[in-house]
Amino acid sequence: MRLTARIRQFKTDERGTMLIIWGLTFVVLLGIAAMSFDLGRTGITRSELQTFTDNVALAAAGELDGKDDAITRARAAAADLISDRKTFGTGGSVLSGDTDYTLTFFSELPADDSVALTAVTTDPAEAVFVRAVATPSTVGAYYGAAFAALTGTTRPNEQARASSVAGFTQYACDITPLMFCVPPGFSADASIGEMILLRSGGNGSAWGPGDFGFLDPAKVLVDDEGPCAGLSGAQLDACLLGAEGSITQCFSQRGVDIEPGQKVGIRDAIFNVRFDIYKSIMNGMRNNPNYPPAPNVIKGIVPNGGGSCIGGNEDPSNSMGLPRDDCFGAGGCSRFGDGSWVAGRNEYVTKNYGGADPHPTAVTRFEYYLAEIHAAGGPGTSTPILTGVDEFGEPLQETGRPMCSSNQSVDVNRRVVIAAGVDCTANPINGSTTDVPVEEFVKIFLTEPVGDDGASPPTLDIWGEVVGSAGGGAGGTGNAGIFRDVVQLYR
Repeated sequence: MRLTARIRQFKTDERGTMLIIWGLTFVVLLGIAAMSFDLGRTGITRSELQTFTDNVALAAAGELDGKDDAITRARAAAADLISDRKTFGTGGSVLSGDTDYTLTFFSELPADDSVALTAVTTDPAEAVFVRAVATPSTVGAYYGAAFAALTGTTRPNEQARASSVAGFTQYACDITPLMFCVPPGFSADASIGEMILLRSGGNGSAWGPGDFGFLDPAKVLVDDEGPCAGLSGAQLDACLLGAEGSITQCFSQRGVDIEPGQKVGIRDAIFNVRFDIYKSIMNGMRNNPNYPPAPNVIKGIVPNGGGSCIGGNEDPSNSMGLPRDDCFGAGGCSRFGDGSWVAGRNEYVTKNYGGADPHPTAVTRFEYYLAEIHAAGGPGTSTPILTGVDEFGEPLQETGRPMCSSNQSVDVNRRVVIAAGVDCTANPINGSTTDVPVEEFVKIFLTEPVGDDGASPPTLDIWGEVVGSAGGGAGGTGNAGIFRDVVQLYR
């Protein structure tokens, strides 16, 4: 009887019930806490791997300039420049070297980020984007394992993964919208001081090294805040090729739209405002501050109307403009010179300085031009550059400073144009062509006024000296252009 009563009492006794509930709850809370620790460690590892792949992809993408060794340099940059650390996955360790990631190169990306990348390439000329995938890192479920042991379940380890996609583009902004054909293997930096005869090609003619044309035929890249904004037709062309200031927006080295052949309305006068020559379509721009001449305009000709430039034509002066490479006069070269101008330099010094070379350390014509400006007090002054007399004792008719325009550029690069060098053999040109890759943007110093043959439309001859490559890096202002290397993450 007593035993039965005790059993009945135990059955109805509710004391200690909360202890059971708290015990079960504690087990659940312990499990949640264990999982949160494991998930947190996994999340931290993923974040560390993501930072690592971001940096690897950016370092590799920064080398994808389309040159033959671009992919080789990209792999080396990723391996040599980037080092990071992961705290947990498979134990704390340093992330460095190509064993911790894989690189894949692509020529293009899908428009939708949810679409898989398929345009894989091993061609350095086509490689624009790179994907870095981190080697998966195992994060042990240590707290979860303890919980699993208490509950008789299993808790698998986590795999932390990460990948990043980056791309590279070079942009040339505020440049003269010109292109020209370069010979195979041409390098601007290897050709500094050498002369090029750029000649406008005829419609339907075969394009070869030295032929020049124009960029942006649709005129969509006109700077809408610059001096050419709102212009159209020949006036717009004149501004784009002759004005100073923010002329164009940015051209991508990966592909430009070009317009080869003759161009109605493009005349030598548009280029020659840099030499203080204002005639034809540019006659009314003489005192327009957007069209100033360079601070050094020695050219061997003077306006036949005197300082007022009335008449718009020129006569030979008793001074001399910068000479061409000697091989052009000797018949040893046709479109590309060799940089030797010894005979021409001697004649230039004799005519303009009486025989004593005032700038013997200047090697190239561009350096000589700059030295003349510096010796006369720099740009923006009226101090004569030439002050001597000719062989007959007559004062030189040119001072070297502008005579026609009331303005003078303070930019010593006013006579420098930047043209897109295109391999016309690898990229045959036939009429207006889109997305033509640029080998490099080339700085060309105009050594003499541009001439034409008088035909309609005229064939223009541009004589210039290679100053060097303009691509890849910060440029100057005005006619020197602005160059930007843009490396960014896409995924």
